[in-house]
Amino acid sequence: MFRRRGSRMLKIMASIFGRTNSPYKFIRSVTSLRCRCHRSLVYKQGYRTLACAERQAITAGIKVMAEGELPAVLILDIGGTHGVLEDLAALLKKHFQLITMKEFLANKEEMSKKIQSVFVFERRPTIDRELLESLPNLKVIGNSGVGVDHLDLKMISSFGVKVTNTPHAVADPTADIGMALMLASARRLVEGCQIAVSPDTKSFAVDWLGVEVSRATLGIIGMGSIGYKVAQRARAFNMRILYHNRNQRQKEEEEAVGAHYCAKMKDLLQQSDFVMLVVNLTPETHKLIGKKELELMKPTATLINISRGAVIDQDALVEALQNKVIRAAALDVTYPEPLPRDHPLLNLNNVIITPHIGTATVQAIRTMAEEAIANILAVLNGQPIPSEVFPK
Repeated sequence: MFRRRGSRMLKIMASIFGRTNSPYKFIRSVTSLRCRCHRSLVYKQGYRTLACAERQAITAGIKVMAEGELPAVLILDIGGTHGVLEDLAALLKKHFQLITMKEFLANKEEMSKKIQSVFVFERRPTIDRELLESLPNLKVIGNSGVGVDHLDLKMISSFGVKVTNTPHAVADPTADIGMALMLASARRLVEGCQIAVSPDTKSFAVDWLGVEVSRATLGIIGMGSIGYKVAQRARAFNMRILYHNRNQRQKEEEEAVGAHYCAKMKDLLQQSDFVMLVVNLTPETHKLIGKKELELMKPTATLINISRGAVIDQDALVEALQNKVIRAAALDVTYPEPLPRDHPLLNLNNVIITPHIGTATVQAIRTMAEEAIANILAVLNGQPIPSEVFPK
């Protein structure tokens, strides 16, 4: 199913955005999760099959645009601190009439009838009951990003509105930031930079040491597309790779990256030098790592979080870092974001915190917008949706 959905998405994106080379690249990113022996087959299937319904979706979308009757999409704003980036707004304008939240609120009666979709960028605009009740013709909320924990899926579904996300664009850049955080923490890069540039530094201490990533044990909690990308990168460092997941991956997938399955998370925690969290935030994963789990880890271990801040009990993490229960933590996500300026995590020298930049690359942001547009157009044209998210 993953191959079919990836193939469907790349074809829709290629037709909409007119990139002759992007389908092959997109297939490569999608199929890199599969073992190498399947790749050539997937490439051929990707080019060979294109459902008639999907051709009709693109044709219908082009027809609407040609007639100058662009469907209206609601966004928070263009530019500024929280608005859609101007480059992305220009991309959206090729396919939609953009209506900002300010314009909508200034003329609700007229605008509410036009708006059929909402483009959610960096978790904005907020989708609440009041907004949904004011948009009687709303059909789809296109989320730019894979995580949808900020959306009440059941409530949205009760209004007959579909939700889509963009899972294919996020895997590589998020895996990259996971490796960057692991390396930075292991070699104490942030501290080292501060020492190197400090006006008080007269010499470099010979006992200022980090730890090695090469040949260390990495435990990955959550072996979806991002977790698997992390494993691919970790293999290049000759790391021993353990993973815990709801479902064990196929044997050939494990062998391709040298990963070993741990049915019990505690076994992974006890053995790993680095533990990386790559799970979705759900009621089951809320505070997945707490005091008990941290005490299972090695005192020399590092905890890395590239998922969501609430996956960790932050009070327990502060205590563990202060008392040297674990060596260090490296976090791209916290709860809330940003942390209050007096939060104790900000005053510890054995933690690295980055501002949720897992997908903050020029390429990823644009590809996510392209995926979101393809999803929205598919819904508006009544065609198969490449990446729909369903309430559980």
